[in-house]
Amino acid sequence: MAALILLLALRTYEETGVAHARSNGTLHTADATITKLTSHTTSGRDGGGQDGGSGDWTVTTKYTVELRIGDETKTVDGVPDDSVNDLQEGQRVEAALWHGRVVEIAGRDVWPGWHPGGWDITLVVLYPLIMGYLIALAMTAAAYLAGLGGRVRLERQHRLGPWGFGFVVGVAAVFVLAVCAAFGNSIAYWPVVPVGAGTAAALVGLRGALRRARATHVADPPSGSAPAQV
Repeated sequence: MAALILLLALRTYEETGVAHARSNGTLHTADATITKLTSHTTSGRDGGGQDGGSGDWTVTTKYTVELRIGDETKTVDGVPDDSVNDLQEGQRVEAALWHGRVVEIAGRDVWPGWHPGGWDITLVVLYPLIMGYLIALAMTAAAYLAGLGGRVRLERQHRLGPWGFGFVVGVAAVFVLAVCAAFGNSIAYWPVVPVGAGTAAALVGLRGALRRARATHVADPPSGSAPAQV
């Protein structure tokens, strides 16, 4: 889980950094030479048709672009066909880079961004699990700090309700982001939004649970049992 959280944080940082550099014009630019263009074509049906028949036949072509920038050679994979249109081997172009990684070639976007492949698809599929784990960690830390402050500590089962509320809020935020992305309104730092919303909701619920536990503790007679431990 620690590895998944670290990878998700790294990918979010990359996408946010590239988007920010593009928006404020701070991408590093350098003269480059295209040394190699390699095409990769895939084909297949785009979905099922009526009564189990096949859908339309589609052909997709993507390119691997090799660039020489100074004494370095850089390779960009998965470049769509419209981003390499009219480019050819030996051509001198301007490359825009972010921390040494090629983002644009001749003003054309070649950065893959969040895409349904590689580690990205794994992170997207496992995101609810990662989100739930992060919310649980935040709640555990908050409950521990509340106990250090001399307030009533909650048993694990008493934290389940606030955690569930936070998880539901996080999942709802995921659906909202998915709908927005379907209409072309996506944000590079999207993983932060559901985790933040879910954690905030869970902490609100935890605060209420602590308040109820304190009220119950005060109502107990002096000879009553000690506060429940975590």
